[in-house]
Amino acid sequence: MKWIIAAAIIYIVWRYLRPTPRRVPARPYAQVADEAEARAILGVGMDADALEIRAAHRRLVAAVHPDRGGSSDEARRVNAARDLLLPRNG
Repeated sequence: MKWIIAAAIIYIVWRYLRPTPRRVPARPYAQVADEAEARAILGVGMDADALEIRAAHRRLVAAVHPDRGGSSDEARRVNAARDLLLPRNG
């Protein structure tokens, strides 16, 4: 009987302390069809480097952010365009 109680306590503690699984977001750039559309949204040319893309993203997201009177859909599209053009680790 002691083993059953000990196993139950260990199981309860394990369930409480285990890390929660991370939810994987659905394709973050699902709202942007291709690279050309992403560049058009951000207003950058084909030769834009990472710094220009980041600057355009900052400028646009400041204008379309929901806290500034924009919509969350517009902000989501700007973020999706940035995510498509810039690698995650870069």
